[in-house]
Amino acid sequence: MYRHFFKRLLDFFIALVAIICISPLLIVVSALLYFANEGAGVFFLQERPGLKGKIFKVIKFKTMNEKRGDDGKLLPDLLRVTRIGKIVRSTSIDELPQLFNVLKGDMALIGPRPLLTQYMPLYTEEQMRRHDVRPGISGWAQVNGRNNLTWSEKFKFDVWYVDHLTFLLDCKIVYMTIMKVFRKESINNTEASENNITEPVFDGTN
Repeated sequence: MYRHFFKRLLDFFIALVAIICISPLLIVVSALLYFANEGAGVFFLQERPGLKGKIFKVIKFKTMNEKRGDDGKLLPDLLRVTRIGKIVRSTSIDELPQLFNVLKGDMALIGPRPLLTQYMPLYTEEQMRRHDVRPGISGWAQVNGRNNLTWSEKFKFDVWYVDHLTFLLDCKIVYMTIMKVFRKESINNTEASENNITEPVFDGTN
């Protein structure tokens, strides 16, 4: 009952209340990024696969400008991350706009993190099961190592979550996520691209 009804209902109301409560923060951060990004925009949108593989656009705060070199190509990520962007990313504030994805029903508060669409053909049948639930802002893999895990390990954690999804497990992940944010554990460093993801290695499982 929780998986198929109450989880979505709870996600909607928590996301709605959270957006209302943190709206002053969202407005201030948006204003700061508007000037810091020098015309590159405030939000970063990218297509990701959601429930049953349905494509949606994930929304995050944009932490990079779009400065280019003399050759017209974008400068390396490290040179484009703004000072404000570093703070926004290191505190995980860049993830907050995903609450609107939760409100829309594209995402859940807790679930497997949505990856890039081009990786889907590389998944095994077992790995594809991560799409049996809505993707989340945080998930079981994120609180169990995040960047320290191999891609095979991440997929195993994701599928384990799908098989063991309960209200108590979601509460545990929320608590562990909050603790990691405050301790700044496993936070992506500023060298990471705006995609917030590196090329996965599937360890020969395909």
